[in-house]
Amino acid sequence: MYGRRDVLRASAALGLLAASPWLHAATSPGLLTRKVPSTGEALPVIGAGTSGSFEVAPDSAQFQQLKAVLKAFFDGGGKVIDTSPNYGGADSVLGQLLEEGGWHRQCFIATKIAADSRADAEAQWAGSLKSLRTDKVDLLQIHNLRDWQTQLPYARELKQQGKTRYVGITHYLNSGHDEVASIVRREPLDFIQINYSVNAPQAARELLPLCQDKGVAVLINRAFDDGRLFGRVKDQPLPAWAAEAGIGRGG
Repeated sequence: MYGRRDVLRASAALGLLAASPWLHAATSPGLLTRKVPSTGEALPVIGAGTSGSFEVAPDSAQFQQLKAVLKAFFDGGGKVIDTSPNYGGADSVLGQLLEEGGWHRQCFIATKIAADSRADAEAQWAGSLKSLRTDKVDLLQIHNLRDWQTQLPYARELKQQGKTRYVGITHYLNSGHDEVASIVRREPLDFIQINYSVNAPQAARELLPLCQDKGVAVLINRAFDDGRLFGRVKDQPLPAWAAEAGIGRGG
């Protein structure tokens, strides 16, 4: 069970971002947004990812369920969907769903390069565009820093060509944070994507303040620690101070 101090500490870390002059909530009704530092573009703070959940057969009941989920997502003001050519057939499923629903223009597509050479990256990129049924994306990231010294310059070339609007790097483990921080200090980036949750708050110590200082937007993965966070709090009574904060179990 988390104590008041733990929650306040996590809230303070989130507040660090919320207080930034280039990161502020939208004044109009709808989803809370944050601004991309490099452009000022406002994006909803809640997005979606395709790993696992989009790895379904196009003729399956799960595909139809995903279509209903995406309709609710876009109807509710959602935009950002993060995917990767490494996620099985998720790219193809996402591309088909976006085309069938007419949602390409509403979607901020964030995808990745996961390759060990320039030639492999070029082939993978061509395949990604075909799978996603588009000729450009919004954010192209170097997946888990894989061969980033080669792939980051390639991503920048694609940005110059108008094939992506933003470039960034990703990692999903605490062990990758030091290298991510090192790259943020040396390289101009629009985005990073890292793991961060109540169970794994390490990013708040250095990476989040560093990105604030450098003007780099942050996408969070594993926000609920791959679902383990829910398992830890399931059926646990809320602490007494939760009521003071207006927190209660929903019906």
